[in-house]
Amino acid sequence: MPKSNLNIGSEVSLKNALSGIPAKFRDRLIKEYLELKGRYSKALFDSGFDLAGLSAGKFCETTIRFLQEILTGSFTPFGTHIQNFADECRKLVVLDKSKGSESLRIIIPRCLVFLYTFRGKRGIGHVGGDVEANKIDSETIIRCADWIICELIRIYHHLSLEEAQALVNAISTRNIPVIWEVAGKKRILRSDISAKDKVLIFAYSAPQDGILIEDLFDWVEYSDMSMFKKSVLQPLHNDKLIEYDKDNDAVFISPIGIELIEAKHLLDFRTS
Repeated sequence: MPKSNLNIGSEVSLKNALSGIPAKFRDRLIKEYLELKGRYSKALFDSGFDLAGLSAGKFCETTIRFLQEILTGSFTPFGTHIQNFADECRKLVVLDKSKGSESLRIIIPRCLVFLYTFRGKRGIGHVGGDVEANKIDSETIIRCADWIICELIRIYHHLSLEEAQALVNAISTRNIPVIWEVAGKKRILRSDISAKDKVLIFAYSAPQDGILIEDLFDWVEYSDMSMFKKSVLQPLHNDKLIEYDKDNDAVFISPIGIELIEAKHLLDFRTS
């Protein structure tokens, strides 16, 4: 499980991963995608989920312009309003297969129609009703945007397969409100839980790829590595809550571990 030399999630990494896309589209896509992700992360603290939803429009409008250019040779100029977004997407869906891959012609445009319509008609920032849905709506928007970026990376990356996969996996990891990323590190925004619970939360955030033990040791802020392995990781492994993979120095959460942290509501960072 080697570490990637990419600064995962950064603008520099995305520029490398999307280097096959012309700069006039790529730079806007990255700016608007990171803005969308940033607004969502901020909303986890102040419940301003409507801002994340509203910023999705620019991301959709840049993506459709790029698809127009790559598939038809021309695009709606920036600064010109797209009168009917769904119709523009449908024009791409019916193009001959010789114009481009199925993903560019059909799958991404259909995803854009859903995302744009959901963001515009679902009522981001809506009030009333029995259930507060803004958070759920925003999470759906984020996952759609993540998928589109991941698909573009898959098609256009000029990275090694290992680096491209690492970047896609990093973008695809779960958004966990209780995890705070700062200065290249991760921290748990609760002081009322044990080191074992912190390990479970970090492992939960990357269920497929696992977490390197040296990262866990750093993020949990344990004082002694040998005691960390003996008193934290091994008991969790013995209880079948994690797989403590000593060969690869990595930890993977088990279905039992997932069930435990969800039952204990360990992912909520507001404890009051």
